[in-house]
Amino acid sequence: MNSNEFASPRDSKSKRRALREVLVVSTKLGLTSFGGPVAHLGYFHNEYVRKRRWLDERSYADLVALCQFLPGPASSQVGIGIGVIRAGLLGGFVAWCGFTLPSVIALIGFALLLKGMDISHAGWIHGLKIVAVAIVAHAVLGMGQKLTPDKKRATVAVLAASAALLWQSVISQVLIIAAAALAGLWMYRKKTAAEAPVLDIPIRRGVAYFCLILFFGLLIVLPLLQRLYPSGGLALFDSFYRSGSLVFGGGHVVLPLLEHEVVPSGWVGKEDFLAGYGAAQAVPGPLFTFASYLGAMARGAWGAMIATLAIFLPAFLLVVGTLPFWTSLRKSARVQGALIGINAAVVGILLAALYNPLWTTAIMGPRDFALASLLFVLLVFWKAPSWMVVVIGAAGGILIH
Repeated sequence: MNSNEFASPRDSKSKRRALREVLVVSTKLGLTSFGGPVAHLGYFHNEYVRKRRWLDERSYADLVALCQFLPGPASSQVGIGIGVIRAGLLGGFVAWCGFTLPSVIALIGFALLLKGMDISHAGWIHGLKIVAVAIVAHAVLGMGQKLTPDKKRATVAVLAASAALLWQSVISQVLIIAAAALAGLWMYRKKTAAEAPVLDIPIRRGVAYFCLILFFGLLIVLPLLQRLYPSGGLALFDSFYRSGSLVFGGGHVVLPLLEHEVVPSGWVGKEDFLAGYGAAQAVPGPLFTFASYLGAMARGAWGAMIATLAIFLPAFLLVVGTLPFWTSLRKSARVQGALIGINAAVVGILLAALYNPLWTTAIMGPRDFALASLLFVLLVFWKAPSWMVVVIGAAGGILIH
């Protein structure tokens, strides 16, 4: 971004216009971006790079690489980064609002519907659980092919899956990811780091340091505050902030973390949890808005607001905090080795979630397995959109039931 063509607006009138543009375009994407994080990145490229030329190809690729490196929702982080580059910190917030709020509103409405009606045992709810099995199986397949292509990484993935299944606690996934990072450092200690292109970001390093300190500080302080001043709202914020901070690999991997946070605590029943996860596949935008549904189920509309802000706040802090340092970080072979190990563990954690709670709760007999297989084929081979798979799965659940 060294040419004037890609420069950010500088005067106040241009900045206001840029903010309006960011809001309009991000809202359009939030209403139309179906298909998950990979599809979202394609929509972003077409809209922000090809049509509007807010970024050049190299800078966009570098931004995507950063957001795949960080924990959190990759597509949302890319959108936040583009908003920051285009219109400053407020532009990042506006871009997040436009891309996120449509699915937040839809999932809160679904949660209130479930709470207001006794439909927890309806056939279409069971169908949504089977949809979740097919979609996560699809995610495991795609991520496994990309992130575990050799025996070393496949072994890390299987060990991570085994550990996640046999040792289920709040901190287990954090320790599994940390162990995988150490394994990656050791296995790829002789690997040469790839060259990293420069990404020009209009953020002062002081602001970046503040965001990083706040990110880590909240991870430490929130649990302490909850112990000293226990309250339902603070407990909810702490749980969802921790989930948003520790999820590597994108939206689907948040499933086991959130399940460990909200189901054992009694905030959301397992049946409602899986039904909401299936419904989340039918709406556009980031899958992390599943948190809005869970917050609404736990504490109504106020809980939905707390959960939504808490799970996305780490994404914003990490993007703003790391963008100025990303080029130098990517030059480190140690960082790249750790990331390889973490990515392999992410595949294993998602594989464990595919078995428990998804498979053990949704696949209760041959008919369920047949429907899940059909939905999986539609996703993998027929490339059917997620919303269509959700509709077919819900209808199939009614027939089975």
